[in-house]
Amino acid sequence: MMSAPIVVGVDGSDSALDAVRWAATEAARHRVPVRLVHSYLMPDYAYPGVVVDPGEVRRELEARGAKWLAAARAEVRHVPVDAELVHGGPAATLIERSEGARMVVLGAHGQGGFAGRLLGSVPTAVTAHGHCPVVVVRGEPSSGPVVVGVDGSPVSEAALDYAFEAASTRDAPLVAVHAWTDWLVESAFGGLATPDAETVEADERRLLAERLAGRQEKFPDVKVDRVVVHDRPVRALMAHAARAALVVVGSRGRGGFTGMLLGSTSQALVHHAPCPVAVVRPVS
Repeated sequence: MMSAPIVVGVDGSDSALDAVRWAATEAARHRVPVRLVHSYLMPDYAYPGVVVDPGEVRRELEARGAKWLAAARAEVRHVPVDAELVHGGPAATLIERSEGARMVVLGAHGQGGFAGRLLGSVPTAVTAHGHCPVVVVRGEPSSGPVVVGVDGSPVSEAALDYAFEAASTRDAPLVAVHAWTDWLVESAFGGLATPDAETVEADERRLLAERLAGRQEKFPDVKVDRVVVHDRPVRALMAHAARAALVVVGSRGRGGFTGMLLGSTSQALVHHAPCPVAVVRPVS
């Protein structure tokens, strides 16, 4: 039985090719295939006095997509690869293809297609609604650590599982970052008198140790650096992102709201981290 593929959005941009190379390396680590996907939509605008043959437009779009997919395919070596040219919306196509995929990989900048402007609506939609981990690739490949945000939420648990496996397959250390703020502590105590900072920090360190314990037994080869800071999660994670090979976060954490499918921490890192960011949703 064929393993679940790594799906990559292709739009002809250099950033998309960076995503393809990253995905090919990841596929080789896990011995899984790569699926390249390019989606296009027929233009819905017209100019007065200009007659356009829809059939010709479609053929041109398909020829351009096939050219981009061929260029992307040439970047994938040592693992099985297939390519798919789809008529449809890019976000909807990738969300649909994410079902049954190992992960979806996107470039950080695009041609107005899959990665669109500086992380426009498509990556935001896919990271929010995808059925598997979604990785947005930015920066040069690094041999640094895997960095994961930990806050004790169910989504964070899924991110931890992903991060430990990512660190193990890379033979890389793992930096587990747990940030706490006065707001979260005060919320937990419902406005009652809160403990002093030393007590809170000890509790937060205990929470992080509990979340890591079982996984460190499962992945004894992974060296773990525990970081507990009194700071905003975004700032704490960004401080470690500059030297990271990968940052892993849950789609929405302990400080999020039920209606927010992509939390503020995830959004900020996807938009601004200088390295690849994996956004992980819990398995339903």
